Parts: sequence; structure tokens; C-alpha cells
Amino acid sequence: MRLSTFLSYATVFGGALSQLTSNLTLITEDFGENPTNVPFNLYVPKTVVKHPPVLVAAHWCTGTGIDFFMYTDYAKYADEFGYIVIYPSAPRETKCWDVASNETLAHNGGSDTLAIVNMVKWTLKKYHGDPNRVFITGLSSGGMLTQVMMGAYPDVFRAGSAWADVPYGCFRGPTEWNNQCSEGLLIKTPKQWGDDVRNAYPGYRGPRPKLQVWHGTLDTGLSYQNLIESNKMWSNVFGIHWTKNHTDTPITNYTQMIFGDGSKYVAYSCGGVEHNVPIRALDALEWFGIYKPKPVVTTTLTTTTKTTSVKPTTTTAATGAVHWGQCGGITYKGPLTCAGGWVCVKITAYFSQCQPKKWG
Repeated sequence: MRLSTFLSYATVFGGALSQLTSNLTLITEDFGENPTNVPFNLYVPKTVVKHPPVLVAAHWCTGTGIDFFMYTDYAKYADEFGYIVIYPSAPRETKCWDVASNETLAHNGGSDTLAIVNMVKWTLKKYHGDPNRVFITGLSSGGMLTQVMMGAYPDVFRAGSAWADVPYGCFRGPTEWNNQCSEGLLIKTPKQWGDDVRNAYPGYRGPRPKLQVWHGTLDTGLSYQNLIESNKMWSNVFGIHWTKNHTDTPITNYTQMIFGDGSKYVAYSCGGVEHNVPIRALDALEWFGIYKPKPVVTTTLTTTTKTTSVKPTTTTAATGAVHWGQCGGITYKGPLTCAGGWVCVKITAYFSQCQPKKWG
């Protein structure tokens, strides 16, 4: 199975390129070891700041770095915030990233990941970038690459934002595409997933890059189960547990799933969304610490109203928790069954979630 180019982005972003302060440039200089001959384009805004952050922006299967440049807002916001964007292009015919080989999954092992790390190091040196502000984001195959970089190169990246993807190492194997993983059939314990990450860079004891993951509940290209497996993986890596949900966050029908104190790993369940998850660039940039939203100021109007006695209503287990909502876990006191015939699936000791029967 292959995922098609996300042409719907063209209607949204098509007219934005003419407003940029700079041009996308193909880098032809020798930037270091490049085992798979990955080319890359660079966007350096005229408004680049001193010691700028560096962002790697990775495209989907069948796409290119130029596509990701054209159909996302990262270059536009680079003009505003002064960071530099690396747009690499997958070198193989399918235009999918290598997220399967032992070489790409290992620290300094080779393949696409080593090439991209060398692009980062070259860019940092040439533009006096800040090595403590190196980030990566990607969609679909690019989201998979993001998680791979989180595991294989925790010493290079400080944060990642992965969209519609799978856990680190889920595609591991001799072929480029892994149906078992894509269909959500590769199930592991949190420790097994965590060990996969730790084995990517044996002996590494430094800080791990923080990560946010976004996934559509109706995704049939890369099953929603992969979000659950990602949650298991990274909560184990960070030694944290699910703590709470924020419903309708950041928009209606999205659920923000907080692990620990929310500073290391956060997941977003995008209700009713298929594989083509709309990229919310400012949310990713806020996660990276590049964008800081202004606080919302609200005013309270006090009024006096006549009240009448109304019999209170309560939510009971018979009513059932909402789809994709919590239905169990330590300290949880809400409904223990799910509405509409869905089933309650244990994710961690602290969180069980209502899922369709086919996932339960």
C-alpha cells in the first residue's frame, strides 16, 4: 500500500509562496556523509535571527521536500520567527523515507537518517545555528521519520512533532512497507517498545527529545492503533504515565492526551479525521518553543437571575463513556462502559479508552 500525495493542501497554501522574504535553495555543497544520496533544499529567511533554530520538515510518501515547502506554513512562519528550514527529499522511487532498515534505525548507522543529521550539522555550522534548538516534524512517512529520529538521534534533536505516523521501529524489516504495522497489528508491551528505542543508541544516557504525536481516529492508511502503541512506547521511555485528557483541544473533536506533566510527551486524538491530518504549524512551533501565543484576556459579566429548583442528572455507567473517551483507570471515577457498543480498552494502569470493537 502507498499513500497518495496530499493535493488538498494546494488549495489552502497555493498563494502564500509569493509573500515569502526569501527563496528555497537546492544545496549542492558537500554537507558530509550521505549514504543514500538524499538531496535537500534550504529556506533561510531574510529575517533570520542570530543563532537561529533549525527545523527539519519531512514530506509524505510520493511527495518531495518542495511539496512540503509549498503546502505547509513552515516557511511563512520562518519569516516571522527567524528560524531555518531544511526540506529533504526521499531518494527512492516511491518517495517514502527509509524507516525500516537496521541502518536507518541505528545511531550513526547510515541510510536516510544519517544523511539528514549531516544536513543539520552542516546548516548549524554554516549559519551559526543553535544546536540546542534543532527540531523535526513530518507527516505520514515524514511523521515516521520524526519518530525514528527521536529514537536514533536523541543527541541531535530537542523535540519532534509527528503527524499520522507509527512508533519508532514499527516498520523494521527487509521491505520498505510493513502491512502488519500499517494495519495496527503490531502490538507490544510498553517495555518492549521502550527497549526498541533504547537499543537504537546503546549506552546513551542524555536527555530525550520531547515529542508530540497527532493521529486521526478514522485513519485507514496507518491505523489509529499506532497512536496507542506510540503512547505505550514513549510513556515507557520517559518513565511517565497518562494523567489527563483535554477534550476539544486545540479544536473541536480533538482530544489532547497528557502524559506526566505534559512537558515530555503529548498525544492528540483527532476525532473524525482520516489519514490526511491538517497540519497545524503553530501548534508544532509552540511545542518547539519557537512560537509563544499571547495570553487570552477574558472579562466576566456578573448578572442576577432568578433560579428554580431542577432535579440534577448524573452520568452513570449505564450511559457509557463517549467514543475515544476515558472508561477506566486508577483514580478514575467516571463511566466504566462505552456508548454505542464500543469497548473499553486498557491503555495503561491509569487510562482505559473507548474504542471501536475492531480495535478492542
